Amino acid sequence: MIKVNVKRQNDKIYELVIKGHSGYDEIGKDIVCAAVSSMSITTINGIIALDDSIDYEEKSGLLKIRVLRDTEINSKLLDNLVRMLEELSIQYPKNIEIRNED
Repeated sequence: MIKVNVKRQNDKIYELVIKGHSGYDEIGKDIVCAAVSSMSITTINGIIALDDSIDYEEKSGLLKIRVLRDTEINSKLLDNLVRMLEELSIQYPKNIEIRNED
C-alpha cells in the first residue's frame, strides 16, 4: 500500500511524504504506482520550474517533498497534488491511503 502523509501548518502544506508500493499489480504494470509517480513528479517539476521553493528526496519507495518557503505557486500545486491523490485513493482504497497531520 502507498501511504501519503501530508503535514500542514496554518492550512499550508510544509511536508509531503509518499511511501511504499501499491501492490495493485507487478512492478512495471502497476497503474496506481504509475499514477502516483506521474502526478508527484509533474508537481515537483512544475514548482521547481516556476519558483524553486521546495526540496525533495527520492529513493525506491519513498518521495519526500519539503517546502523551503511558502509561495502561492507551491501552495496551489501541492494542494492540487493532494486532491488528485485523494481522488485516486477513492478509486483504489486498498492501494493508497492519505493521512493529514496538522
